[in-house]
Amino acid sequence: MIARAAEVKEHKAVVTGCSSGIGLATALMLREHGWTVIPTARKDRDLDMLRGHGIEPVRLDLADSASVRAAADEILAGWHGHIGAIVNNAGLGQPGAIEDLSREAMRYQFEVNVLGMQELTNRFIPIFRRQGYGRIVNVSSVLGRVSLPSMGIYSASKFAVEAVSDALRVELRDSGVTVSLIEPGPIATAFGANAIRLGKYNLTPERSVFAEVYRHRLFHPEKRSGREEAFRRPPEVVAKAILHALTSPRPRTRYKVTVPAYAGALAARFAPDWFLDWLMWRRMVNRLRE
Repeated sequence: MIARAAEVKEHKAVVTGCSSGIGLATALMLREHGWTVIPTARKDRDLDMLRGHGIEPVRLDLADSASVRAAADEILAGWHGHIGAIVNNAGLGQPGAIEDLSREAMRYQFEVNVLGMQELTNRFIPIFRRQGYGRIVNVSSVLGRVSLPSMGIYSASKFAVEAVSDALRVELRDSGVTVSLIEPGPIATAFGANAIRLGKYNLTPERSVFAEVYRHRLFHPEKRSGREEAFRRPPEVVAKAILHALTSPRPRTRYKVTVPAYAGALAARFAPDWFLDWLMWRRMVNRLRE
């Protein structure tokens, strides 16, 4: 007989992408609420930082299948094959117009945000099924509902996260395992700075018809508009939504975080394509004037 989620108290969670921002805030918040947490990170300095917080991390590079397998094996060995939840937060954002991106850049975007995420999750699903309980929380984005020019391949990866999560939720129905999506809007994290570094590495602005867009926005983060900053929220608001998805007897399928996330979901559902196209075009033009 499958145990109901509310009856099982396996408060052990893996949280990926804990070098800063949402992942770190989530790991710390879960620990404050009595959870045993294994955070993951790629770099030595980030692993050391997590140890400084009193949490023993696991090294994980989602773009490397061998690293995914090794991390899953290490986690399961340390917890004797028992785990209550996985929070798939790790990800990156490749900026740039679609026509300016190489196949390698687009593949890397999907390797991290989609394929690595699901490969790791698939290592834990048999455990969840056997114990009759598990929580899978995938951190998506408002850009998984509305595609943004100059971030199109990132949006595509988050659309894929949404699709995978929707299918997985049905496949796991009646197993005791829940799947929730977190859809943040603008959050005060290092995501933007990391995206800019990735853009500088993979883009050649002088060869692009979007060179002016890149100069204004991708390579000058200090030019964010006041409207944009007004809606930005700290990562703890996302961590709070994740905590609810992990602890509620009836977790939601989707958690929208920040006003732009609600607006984006409404626009995706009700606005005609021509209006969204015009709105995104005006947004791009207005940003060049700022």
